[in-house]
Amino acid sequence: MTHTLEYRAGVLEAYPEVYTPAALEALEALAPLNRDRRELMASRIARRLARARGHQRIAFLDPRAPIPRTGIRVQDARDGNFEGSEIPADLKRQWIQGTGPGTKPRATIESGLRNVAYALLSGADGWMFDGEDALGQVTTMSLDNQHNLRLAIARDPLFLRVAEHVAAEMNQWAQGFFGRPIIADWRQQLDFTTKIFRVRGLHLDDRHAREKGGTGFSASIVDLVLYVVNNQQRLRDAGASVVLYLPKIQTAEEAALWNDLLATLEQHLGMPVGTIKAYVLVEQIEAAFQLMEIRAALGRHFVGFNTGRWDYINSVADAMAWDPDFVNPNIDAIGMTYGYMRTYEDRVRRAVNTPDRSGRYALWQGGMEPNIPVGSDAGVAAGMRRAKAGGEREQRAGASGKWVAHWKMVHIVRPVWEEVGADNQLGREFAPLTYTPEDADALVLLDPAPRTVRGARDLLSVALQYGNAFGRGFQAAALKPADFFGNDDVLYLMEDMATGEIRLSILWEWLQKGAEFTDDDPATGVRGGDPFDAALFGRLLAEEYKKLLGARDRDVHDDSKATTLPIAREIVATYVTDRVKPPWYIDLLNLNLDNHDLATARSRIQAYMEAFERDGTRITESLDFVT
Repeated sequence: MTHTLEYRAGVLEAYPEVYTPAALEALEALAPLNRDRRELMASRIARRLARARGHQRIAFLDPRAPIPRTGIRVQDARDGNFEGSEIPADLKRQWIQGTGPGTKPRATIESGLRNVAYALLSGADGWMFDGEDALGQVTTMSLDNQHNLRLAIARDPLFLRVAEHVAAEMNQWAQGFFGRPIIADWRQQLDFTTKIFRVRGLHLDDRHAREKGGTGFSASIVDLVLYVVNNQQRLRDAGASVVLYLPKIQTAEEAALWNDLLATLEQHLGMPVGTIKAYVLVEQIEAAFQLMEIRAALGRHFVGFNTGRWDYINSVADAMAWDPDFVNPNIDAIGMTYGYMRTYEDRVRRAVNTPDRSGRYALWQGGMEPNIPVGSDAGVAAGMRRAKAGGEREQRAGASGKWVAHWKMVHIVRPVWEEVGADNQLGREFAPLTYTPEDADALVLLDPAPRTVRGARDLLSVALQYGNAFGRGFQAAALKPADFFGNDDVLYLMEDMATGEIRLSILWEWLQKGAEFTDDDPATGVRGGDPFDAALFGRLLAEEYKKLLGARDRDVHDDSKATTLPIAREIVATYVTDRVKPPWYIDLLNLNLDNHDLATARSRIQAYMEAFERDGTRITESLDFVT
């Protein structure tokens, strides 16, 4: 076989149990599809630019057109005239799915394995081990994640020793919080949770593999191959499904590429077609215009949709960046019952309850519960009431379950579904999907809501903290605005890459569109009706940054204040003040992974912005790649 890929110096030798001969062979087999992936990503940017220049909203597809890369007409997809997937036994009941990575930054194997043990002992029906938004990418974290999952799925003795200790710690916490243990038999508990893996999105390049000659190689392909090749046989032997979450899909054509990737890997490994099952995260507004088409394109691989919140808000803001009249309110006002969000959720539930030609429905997994039960008694009680109410609303709306961002939340939210008792809500009757101009308008509907200086401070503070955490390897971090540091009545929320994206996206929108505040702010002299301008942004950025510099180590690590925090500030300032909106905050963060030099960061940020403004080029390959 001709080898088309090359690897970062030392990684093959350091991770032989991840880069196995079988995995390397499979990567070569899927490598030709990297060109297709790059072409689709270029099409994304071209569509984005064309809509901005032409002041065009996203529209529904022509029902007579074929879905690219498939033999399916759009109308047939909408009518359910395609072959979908049966729901495997271990996915029929997914009341609560937890999310989080299987490692920690710069951790020993034993320390990293604790993350996996917490997940599999949590009592969650499924756990999405994250390779994307919540997984740091500094040094070799993506490979540590794969290595730890392989050890856990193989029931390696080291993992079992870690799991026994973690189970005792979890029961000790539960005894204090619930007045009872939550794990009766820790070995038996390890078999309860369905293992699911979230690969990185098509827009991201891997940091440790690339095409010979220097072209970036798909992080999606790397994640897919390493997880499936290294674990599929053990999972199947145990009677478990091979399940993925596919993020950031924008179109049915992209879903069809994913279908080709899955089918190619199945064929290479000699697996029956449809063995690999996939949920799709509906976190891009364009996908909400093509839900049935995406289902049809993934065919026998597709099992369900998930309604994420943060990324979806970001995608709506990005898609409407050209429209001066489209301005979001404070981020905390945009819940799942807000304007365009309730329309999006309603379309998803109607799509999964549309049968395919065999009468099969699909799953709907509700959105994220970011609360963590750590704080004052009053703060925790209020946070848990909100969490339970959110779960109850989604259950009534038709979701078969929801996500939580921390293992401690599993036994707090899961009873919402336990009390109902139904495994899922497949086939509930809702009105069929329609594709009218009114439907399109509703997907960008704004409701009246506050837009305040306090809201701007919160956006800025968390965006700065998130960029700093990312640079340190904590791509998921417990954060809250600096003004609430030390106030245990306000809980930390588990934030990942998605929340960073939306905060900068809204700040850009407010500044570049001169968004008007709805309320007075005596501290700054802002009056209701005043615009958010460059002077105010500069003042708030300086003030919020100063608060972070003065924060205690618990909230902002002292060793970050002269390294990654200044770089985070540079990225925030550049992103928000440039008239050309970058498509992804993560691009600018990825360019500076493992870099703590501000001058180098400025050079890289400038190079990215110049390239993107010139011709839409995104610099996504690792600038520190050495073979």
